[in-house]
Amino acid sequence: MKRSRIGRAIIAAMAALLAACAADQPTPPPPPISVSLEPDAITVCTTQVVQFTATVRNSTNGEVTWGLSGAGCSGPACGTISTAGLYIAPEAVPDPGLVTVTATSLADNSKSAQASITVLPAINVWTWISGSNIGNQIGAYGTKGVPAASNVPGARIGAVSWTDPDGDLWLFGGSGCDISGGQNVLNDLWKYVPTSNQWTWVSGSQTHAQPGVYGIKGVPSPENVPGARAMAVSWIDPGGQLWLFGGTGRIADGSHGKLNDLWRFDPTTNEWTWIAGSGSLDQPGIYGTKGVPSPTNVPGGRYEAISWVDSSGKLWLFGGWGYDVNSDDGDLNDLWSFDPATQAWTWVSGGNTKKMLGNYGTKGVSAPSNMPGARSEAVSWIDAQDRLWLFGGYGWSAVFTYIPSELNDLWRFDPTTLEWTWVSGSDTHGQAGVYGTKGTSSPSNVPGARHWALSWADENGLFWLYGGYGFFEASQWDGLLNDLWKYDPATLEWTWVSGSSSDGQVGNYGTRGAVALTNIPGSRNSGVAWVDSQHRTWILGGHGFFSATQQDGLLNDLWRYDK
Repeated sequence: MKRSRIGRAIIAAMAALLAACAADQPTPPPPPISVSLEPDAITVCTTQVVQFTATVRNSTNGEVTWGLSGAGCSGPACGTISTAGLYIAPEAVPDPGLVTVTATSLADNSKSAQASITVLPAINVWTWISGSNIGNQIGAYGTKGVPAASNVPGARIGAVSWTDPDGDLWLFGGSGCDISGGQNVLNDLWKYVPTSNQWTWVSGSQTHAQPGVYGIKGVPSPENVPGARAMAVSWIDPGGQLWLFGGTGRIADGSHGKLNDLWRFDPTTNEWTWIAGSGSLDQPGIYGTKGVPSPTNVPGGRYEAISWVDSSGKLWLFGGWGYDVNSDDGDLNDLWSFDPATQAWTWVSGGNTKKMLGNYGTKGVSAPSNMPGARSEAVSWIDAQDRLWLFGGYGWSAVFTYIPSELNDLWRFDPTTLEWTWVSGSDTHGQAGVYGTKGTSSPSNVPGARHWALSWADENGLFWLYGGYGFFEASQWDGLLNDLWKYDPATLEWTWVSGSSSDGQVGNYGTRGAVALTNIPGSRNSGVAWVDSQHRTWILGGHGFFSATQQDGLLNDLWRYDK
């Protein structure tokens, strides 16, 4: 007992001595505040949005102030950054195109971190602008005639489109989702203004399967409206009026079939006029004499045709699936022209019966006997010389097969000589794509056979082709595509520009409204494309793959492409 008490006393004395010594030592300083910034270096395009994250260590106050600077910019010319670190790149590239982001600790303003931003022009980039990154979305119509940020067309395929003289985009019909979620043919007319990023429901119904109200032929009326339809053709004349022909859809009694009615819409009065063709279904073609216009001539009811409009405002119409002179329906290869001044159709070229095989002749050499085979779902362009260009589709090549298939032949028609020229691609069906090196043109490059693709021409006379359903690189089967191609009529060479050389690609949407090098629409077919007054391309909808999933469905996403 005595020894234990002595031990405890010794231990207590030692503890007291140690405490006294510790009290004599100075308190160590707290660890210094430090700031880190993620990402620390990044390359962006003009107007792209990037989230920066600042981390303050060794402080209970984690807030920072943000700053932007650059040798070639100040203020908004460097972009903007929010209190939460959300950076929006400027609309123009600074000179030099380097911007520094600085995050400074509020707890100690001597502590900061910096990140380097390289700003590049928005070239060969996609931006998701409007609509959903999920399939099968219903329309949000709002009030007819009133634009609103919440308005948006429902998901759809087989719509038609126009660009008016102001650069605004117009969309009509297709087959898709109405306001209730029902899916069928539509007759809604929409206008999209890129500067305000707002849709306006202009005409037609917000529910599907609506019958047409034809009125009196040639007489406009606010009551007139085309019946719901898909896979029609459209064009805009020099006066800014919208024209619509055919498709598969509804007539006045609500019955459904192939149409050959021709309509005109005046955006200044918001009135439709039934111009020509029948108010009945499944009409045969009245061809007359080849090359001779007549008020009694009219193409048969059809859908999935292609069209052009030349510098004089004349419409050109080719093929599709419809009725020939014998009232038989199938793929066609008839070429027609329509003169709005005389309102007369002319059968110009091709056969007046279905399932005509192609007569290719020699590649690059025009001849009176040359002729593309019957087809539907092809794409078209027109050049500065008013020559008509035709690519691919689903139909008949030079060789008879029991069923039609996808094509990748490129043709040119000269309205002066009335001769076709086989320019590129194969005279047999089911050809795989030859992609080459992305961004590099080559005489050996060629898109794979496909149908239901999107197409447009730019201000430099180059032709563009996007997606569709067809054959990809070295493939023996077809699928949904998201490859973007460019064709130069001067060099006769294709360039693979963007997208994948395989099928079934999901979309990478990024942030709505934000440019990003990684953005890309998913594989799709049967969408629509426009080019606005600033030479930017817009695509909308179709059937395809949406974001982060291998699910496919009808789409209503609107994308802008800056080349």
